[in-house]
Amino acid sequence: MKGPLFYAKILLFGEYGIIKDSKGLAIPFNAYRGALKTSTKLTGKVKISNESLQRFYTYLATLETDLVSFNLKDFKRDIDEGMYFDSSIPQGYGVGSSGALVASIYDKYATDKITVLENLTRDKLLNLKKVFSLMESFFHGNSSGLDPLNSYLSLPILINSKENIEPAGIPSQKEGKGAVFLLDSEQIGETAPMVNIFMNKMKNEGFRKMISEEFATTTDACIDDFLHGNVKSLFGNVKSLSKIVLKNFKPMIPTAFHKVWENGITTNDYYLKLCGSGGGGYILGFTEDYAKAQKSLKDYKLELVYRF
Repeated sequence: MKGPLFYAKILLFGEYGIIKDSKGLAIPFNAYRGALKTSTKLTGKVKISNESLQRFYTYLATLETDLVSFNLKDFKRDIDEGMYFDSSIPQGYGVGSSGALVASIYDKYATDKITVLENLTRDKLLNLKKVFSLMESFFHGNSSGLDPLNSYLSLPILINSKENIEPAGIPSQKEGKGAVFLLDSEQIGETAPMVNIFMNKMKNEGFRKMISEEFATTTDACIDDFLHGNVKSLFGNVKSLSKIVLKNFKPMIPTAFHKVWENGITTNDYYLKLCGSGGGGYILGFTEDYAKAQKSLKDYKLELVYRF
């Protein structure tokens, strides 16, 4: 058995903001992917993955919901026969490793699934998002369902609000100097503790005001610029966003990168922002000149995501 491929995702804009109902933009990232496979030799990573699927099966079997039902008999049989999730998506890096797994399980075992080929109305998208939120909560305790949705559809997704999501057309890549890239912090990030820090900060009126008046409006402006190909305006807004994040989200930025972050803003060689919940994993970078950014960040591992 070898299932279809499901890809990583990158939330270009909207980390933390989407928890509070502002805009977000997520795109598939095809450099990393995963698929369900079967092996007769259960050792190492294969064994760990198979055991994780066993726990996931137990979770889905006890799920009380009218939103979705699964062919649990087949799922259990396949696990017993050595099924595992073969994935190149790094875990704890903010690029949707559990999302791809959830998408693959839904695709294979949901009994009345919404398929990618049908007309994806807003209601169907919301329904899928709710199902994926329930499923992925097994891994994160609290999931928006966006990562699996992105992986399942393999389409850019624009989040207007919790109740309003749609597939988005993003401008095709150009062979220009500008780029979006990933910077490897070489540390594992954990989602739950970071989200807890954010939720505690949200109890502070000043922080709430900053989120709605500065963070959300700047994020929305970045998304509009990106979707409409307004590159000049985009970099101005990304620089503002980078400053806001550095000032207000310091606990989510690995300490070793505070200076690196600041340096980008000072030199204008690149601008950094969180990729997912932060705390480690990847940091997302934007630059008007990728060669210059590579030179500035020569001590770090960079990966190209998108060209302007």
